Amino acid sequence: MAKRMSFLLIPFLLIASSLSGYAQSDILTTRNLFDIHLVLETAISPDGNYVACTVFSPRPFSEAAGPDYRDLYVYDIKRESWRRFLSGKRSIHSPSWTPDGNTITFLGMLESGKPMQVYGMRLDGGEATSLAAAATGISRYQLSPDGKQIAYTATASLPTEYAEARKLGFDAQIYEESSPDLNLYIHDPANGNTRRVTEGVAVFDFTWNNDGKTIAAAVAEKNLVDHSYMFKRIHLIDVASGTMRLFVENPGKLGKMVWSPDGKKLAFIAGVAAWDSKDGSIFVAEPGSPKKFDELRNYSEGFEGTVIDVNWKDNATLLFASEEGVDITLREQKLNAASSSLVIKPGTIVFSRFSRAANTISFAASTPRHPMELYTLTGGNLQRRTTLNPWIENIRLAKQESFTYKAKDGLEIASILIYPLDYTPGTRYPLIVDIHGGPEACYKNGWVSGYGNWGQVAAARGYFVFMPNYRASTGRGVEFAKMGLGDLAGKEFDDVLDGIDHLIDMGFVDADRVGMGGGSYGGYFSAWAATKHSKRFAGAVVFVGVSNQISKRNTTDIPWEDYLVHWDIWTYEDYEKVYDRSPVKWALGSTTPTLILHGTEDPRVHPSQSLELYRTLKLHGKAPVRLIWYPGEGHGNRKNTSRLDYLVRTMDWFDTFVKNKGTKMPSALPTYPLD
Repeated sequence: MAKRMSFLLIPFLLIASSLSGYAQSDILTTRNLFDIHLVLETAISPDGNYVACTVFSPRPFSEAAGPDYRDLYVYDIKRESWRRFLSGKRSIHSPSWTPDGNTITFLGMLESGKPMQVYGMRLDGGEATSLAAAATGISRYQLSPDGKQIAYTATASLPTEYAEARKLGFDAQIYEESSPDLNLYIHDPANGNTRRVTEGVAVFDFTWNNDGKTIAAAVAEKNLVDHSYMFKRIHLIDVASGTMRLFVENPGKLGKMVWSPDGKKLAFIAGVAAWDSKDGSIFVAEPGSPKKFDELRNYSEGFEGTVIDVNWKDNATLLFASEEGVDITLREQKLNAASSSLVIKPGTIVFSRFSRAANTISFAASTPRHPMELYTLTGGNLQRRTTLNPWIENIRLAKQESFTYKAKDGLEIASILIYPLDYTPGTRYPLIVDIHGGPEACYKNGWVSGYGNWGQVAAARGYFVFMPNYRASTGRGVEFAKMGLGDLAGKEFDDVLDGIDHLIDMGFVDADRVGMGGGSYGGYFSAWAATKHSKRFAGAVVFVGVSNQISKRNTTDIPWEDYLVHWDIWTYEDYEKVYDRSPVKWALGSTTPTLILHGTEDPRVHPSQSLELYRTLKLHGKAPVRLIWYPGEGHGNRKNTSRLDYLVRTMDWFDTFVKNKGTKMPSALPTYPLD
């Protein structure tokens, strides 16, 4: 049983002041980004009076290096105040409420050496009590509608023979074959009994029907990343007997599922076909009148946006959030209506999920002027409820705007443009092009500064920052996202070049001082810029990026996703085309100084991709190149020290080669601003 850290009723401005250190200057610095606290998840109580929130809290650099913390807070809507429930060296996720609204439940790692468990804390005080636990840790959970049972997923324990062999030192891993099942369990907290419901499959997501008798589950054959991306299908599980049957054979990616209040309809977000890069369309299926997937109405057909969350307002009305260009909207859709209506208009707030109860909706949301805070919406009244980082009010932030331009073929491209902090019209500035990953993702016009995005930090140093949502991005509908299929770094990269040219033609940017950076697919683009288009770029930052498409496709943990939604061919079908879209092919004579960074444990883009790019540029390029390994990191950095190193090191690289047109590499060991 974990001891509770505190139970204080404090006005939110006071507690916000205690959360963050204050900036020492009036501009945003690399160090400032590691003082920012964020509301991450929200869950509104059944009576609509309270919101449980997880809050991102930076790990102090005075501690041993590691991931940041996630604390638990509760906001009292009527009293407009926070209750701080659990904080400190914690990792808390997935807050929820018991049906009576008296207890907050959550996933947490609260005690050293113990994996993720389900805990409960009463709203009126007390300690965190373990409600459900699994030896391997719990990945997802949901209370039954009556609150008497907990369904959860956890990986199966290793077979006895494996465990015994490991005790003797035989710890060989059988790649992919030794991945344990991801099972669904039903636990009764009253008597402590736990029943395994599934075996031999992977249950990646699930949701109780409100009748308490049925669970809809996203089930795949194997517990592998590729299967979680591409091969989840909707099954119905009878809670009493454990029998499972296929309900909807969706053809590709599958997202959130949610039952209607009467339990007669299941709304879900999915891709329209196997090639659809994003689960971004809404469908509704009825167990009472089963239909094949292609017979279901696609409520997003013809909609130029990407659905990211869905819930029910009533039995005949859906609420959904969607990416639309660089904005996020909330919409209402009647099941018998031809189209949706706006609840939250574009350009208001940026959020990814919402929680609804008693006609109130809660969000963790940001704007261009501040990071994610708690918002509520009641009767059309949208209110920001918290100020976690009051020191930001004293920071001068650069102008940030939605920037739309046309590609050479006439296609309209949406982007975000951040001006230099002290911009003077008529002056040409250096430019950092910040490329998002995916490509099935998009930049939104909210708070865009973090360890992996230079944003306001670069603007404070005198850069324009250009963040384009090139074709193949989400937020523009299915057909726009499909435009990159089989044409990697083709017209989608041309969109970026067209945007740069537009900024040059407007007199904003110095054509000789353009740099590009990004991670994953953004790293791929940056490697492409440094090789195929080297003459155009004064510097490049390649983070966990692809350099050789042939070897990448043979080493990634998502080969089927790569084939179905990106290439539509296997390498052997057109070897030359695949190699032609590989930066290493074009590295000869590169004149772009290139910084390459990669986690040594990356399963998505194998670290050998960065080694190939480094070695090729070192042997055949004509510009400085440096390779940075991050030990123990995967497809992105988790440790606070690795994140700070990335941000400081990459800004040094851009300052040296893009802003100042230098010729010598910056120090191999940068100065870390820890105070």
